[in-house]
Amino acid sequence: MTDAHLTETPMLDFRSGGLACLIKERGWADLSPTERVGAAYDFVRNEILFGYNTNDILPASKVLDDGIGQCNTKSTLLMALLRGLDIPCRFHGFTIDKSLQRGIVPELFYPLAPRAILHSWVEVRLVDDWIELEGFILDEGVLRSLQRAFPNLDALCGYGAGTDSLHSPAVEWNGVGTYIQRTGINRDLGVFDTPDAFYAGHRQLSGLRGLLYRYLVRPWMNRRVEKLRNGIVPKIGDSATLSPSFTQIYNKPEVI
Repeated sequence: MTDAHLTETPMLDFRSGGLACLIKERGWADLSPTERVGAAYDFVRNEILFGYNTNDILPASKVLDDGIGQCNTKSTLLMALLRGLDIPCRFHGFTIDKSLQRGIVPELFYPLAPRAILHSWVEVRLVDDWIELEGFILDEGVLRSLQRAFPNLDALCGYGAGTDSLHSPAVEWNGVGTYIQRTGINRDLGVFDTPDAFYAGHRQLSGLRGLLYRYLVRPWMNRRVEKLRNGIVPKIGDSATLSPSFTQIYNKPEVI
């Protein structure tokens, strides 16, 4: 661990008004280190709803203002809150297979999505050990909706989830690692002190495809997530890409 795991950066702007006020108003700084991690984690998991921001390189203050986030933007916000609470943390970058977003990305645009999508989780330093945190990505409403939709399914890679234990995922903070998209990972890009350093060398969806995503596909994806949160699970169109067990149990009507 070094001071680099506690410093502020343009993306980890924990001294900004919104983040500093949040930490003060919630009284998180008065908690023990383990409780501070849990408070920040629970806030990012459930008070910042699962959804898609304009891009991955937003500062934490903007993610907080948006009130939504996905793996990468929620990671940025969680790291900023942790550093504002004097909890050392670092960024671990990966890619995930695009099948994890099947059901969220509209079927019309799914073939255009890159096969490998940037992904990340946060690692916190507590009691001389690094603990991996990824289970904050899906809010409770989305997770419960998936559990109700697939009552007999354990392994799921789709709808923003990548887990082999859908009905008992390790998403609650109890001092050990948490995960909800881990089974979709297909490449480890390494550990970085900050998201700023990671995105300096890893970007995607630029140019025309980036504009298409930002202004057309992303709002559509967010509408689908909101329907999912409300119990309406969009059907995945091409059953040939699904596992037999997944195909057999899926009988929901298609909702776009």
